[in-house]
Amino acid sequence: MEPVTVYSQYAWLIPVFPLVSFIVLTAFGRGMRSAGMLIGMLGSLAALVLSVLVLLERMTNGDSPEYNYSFDWITIGDFQLNAGYDVTNLSALMLFVVSVVAFLVNLYSAGYLKEDERITVFFGYVALFTFSMLGLVLSDNLLTLYMFWELVGVCSFLLVGFWYTKPEARAAAKKAFIVTRVGDVGLLIAVLLLFWYMPEHDLSFAAIENVFGQTGTIAQGITTLIAILIFVGAAGKSGQFPLHVWLPDAMEGPTPISALIHAATMVAAGVFLVARTYSIFEASQAAMDTVAYVGAFTALFAATIGLVQNDIKRILAYSTVSQLGYMMLALGVGSLSGGIFHLFTHAFFKALLFLGAGSVIHAVHTQNIHEMGGLGRQMKITAWTFGIGALALTGIPPFSGFWSKDAILAVALDKNPFLFAVGILTAFFTALYMARLYFLVFAGKSGAAGKAHESPAVMTIPLVVLAAFAALSGFVELPWAGMGRLGAWLTGEEAAHSGSGLVLVVSTAIGLLGIYLGWLIYVKGAIPRDFISSRAPWLVRLLERKYYIDELYHAVFTVGLRASGRALDAFDTYIVGGAVRLISGAAVWAGRAGTRMQNGQVQTYGLWTVIGLLALILAIAGRRFW
Repeated sequence: MEPVTVYSQYAWLIPVFPLVSFIVLTAFGRGMRSAGMLIGMLGSLAALVLSVLVLLERMTNGDSPEYNYSFDWITIGDFQLNAGYDVTNLSALMLFVVSVVAFLVNLYSAGYLKEDERITVFFGYVALFTFSMLGLVLSDNLLTLYMFWELVGVCSFLLVGFWYTKPEARAAAKKAFIVTRVGDVGLLIAVLLLFWYMPEHDLSFAAIENVFGQTGTIAQGITTLIAILIFVGAAGKSGQFPLHVWLPDAMEGPTPISALIHAATMVAAGVFLVARTYSIFEASQAAMDTVAYVGAFTALFAATIGLVQNDIKRILAYSTVSQLGYMMLALGVGSLSGGIFHLFTHAFFKALLFLGAGSVIHAVHTQNIHEMGGLGRQMKITAWTFGIGALALTGIPPFSGFWSKDAILAVALDKNPFLFAVGILTAFFTALYMARLYFLVFAGKSGAAGKAHESPAVMTIPLVVLAAFAALSGFVELPWAGMGRLGAWLTGEEAAHSGSGLVLVVSTAIGLLGIYLGWLIYVKGAIPRDFISSRAPWLVRLLERKYYIDELYHAVFTVGLRASGRALDAFDTYIVGGAVRLISGAAVWAGRAGTRMQNGQVQTYGLWTVIGLLALILAIAGRRFW
């Protein structure tokens, strides 16, 4: 029986809906506060409805072939470049994730930013970002994906710097744009290399999978180079070391943007890119190892920094970097389903945590967790939903993060015990810093609790919906779920979520240990809070300064580029400009000399004749001498 593709045929409309919202808001949005918010929400809602229909269609079609539509885009002589869109199980799942989070963020923003005078501009930017991300997901070739990839970066710049009157926001926007451009250079070079080496310069993902699936079609060295360059681009967007430095600073943007871009969608674009070009990575073991070890290092590195941060959003930002490292670790050890499964669950519980943090900030007007406390009594909905998100992130069963993190750790234990150990240690630190955050914000007593109030329904409804996803989305991997097993449905492989009883027991015990230790320190007080800082202040200072990576970059790149800029400026001023001035001065001097020589006086002409004759005699004499 032919597969049903009714909704897949119209999947191109999914990004069009938010694009129309952006155009309308940009053209007519001035003064349309309520109507502007409604237009933004309707665009994202329409995209969500069609995304759900496409996902359900792919689920009912089982293992049916993907739907593809392409058209002739550019024709130059015999060369032809096509563009189009793919509807695969992976892209259908990503469409759903992006659309759900985008709609809930739009709804939440109506309450969070209702007093902002540029709220229609904000909704327009969000609509443009949503269009860009959905277009990236649907792209059927690497070139059009790269175009949407860059547009996503532009939208990030606009949204992070939305409050541009704040110097910190302007600096964060520029930092995000510049650092991600560094990664994008790698991706651009990879696209150019693929264009050069692919038969008929075909950059479609179907052709890439076909070519790199055949061993030896392209030289191993070139394959590894292309894969590493793609990963450089992915590392920029997904905040992998050493290109992670922009993501924590990007928290200067409005909190809903932290949930939309820097938790659930934009930062996941790098993981999605690696998954979309996974056949290239599978053809190079060196590239796979690079992805795995960079991901593992990033996960542990960011988790340690999160232990000492005091800004509620920055703690979650470093948690995002850490969890993205988990996803890269999964992809590097060969578990495509595990990486995508964690991307799926992380999108919900991290968006929930950021929106929950926004609810707290909206109530107490501070982001310092030490100025909070006792908020659980006044903000029950926020406290309960945030707690669900924290448990999901920590990996406590039966919440979603447990299933996806267990899938990654099980494969890591089987493929590389060292990476498994790194993953377990990261899980412990994750549980500890989330316990610290939750207990300091929602437990105990504080002056902030007395003046706090629960957020309005327009902000708490998205929290409840995301809490439901955070609690239940992990069950899609179980055999009785509607998709069968998510991993098998996505890639044909089953995620090893229950492949090892040892992993299940150890990961759960580690998570509970981290929470218990946090309770002993921050609630019961059985362990002094300064236990480490009083004994190893250098270690705490090292973590607070984020291993001095920003300072290193400032010294090497900022100071170095400024010095080279000054040197080039001096060269331009004194060497290039000096040569120009010398030539022009010589011409002026020669002109003036000629004017004095041609002054109409016979005595002057006679003098110059004698001088010329003497010069001629000396020249002839010198010639004979030499």
